[in-house]
Amino acid sequence: MAKSLPRSPSHFCERIFIRRMKQVSPIPVQEQKEDSLLKVSNLTRGTVLATQLEVADTGQKRNKGLLGRKELEPGGGLWIVPCESVHTFFMQFPIDLVYLDRKNKVRKVRHSVGPWRLSACLSAHSILELPSGTIRNSQTQAGDTLELVPATISTDDAPSAESK
Repeated sequence: MAKSLPRSPSHFCERIFIRRMKQVSPIPVQEQKEDSLLKVSNLTRGTVLATQLEVADTGQKRNKGLLGRKELEPGGGLWIVPCESVHTFFMQFPIDLVYLDRKNKVRKVRHSVGPWRLSACLSAHSILELPSGTIRNSQTQAGDTLELVPATISTDDAPSAESK
């Protein structure tokens, strides 16, 4: 009988993460159509964080997250709901994280979280994963209020220099 090799710490963390995600039941997100995009605005600062935000509101979408992507385009992002912690295991690029409560108030921000990291905010209900530099450019801080609305496909919606 062959001996099994000891598991690595990252394997252990990944198993805990997957088990935790399976325990969280998905909730509907404002009756969105499947694969619809959202626009995220910071009402406190008058800036735009994303114009093409994807929604990860099912167990399968939350588990996959941004894995397998080579980059995150400016104006893009992923809203993971419900969620209070993320990992960047196997990611190929850094991301900004914005933790939101149920009223879309910012509870915590993390700048340029690189690959192979864990991040959590136990008071959060959801997390925005955004391109690195988005938090700095939009001046988003804990306490700000964000608005998530259906995105309209238009060249005018791209984050502008005014938002930076």
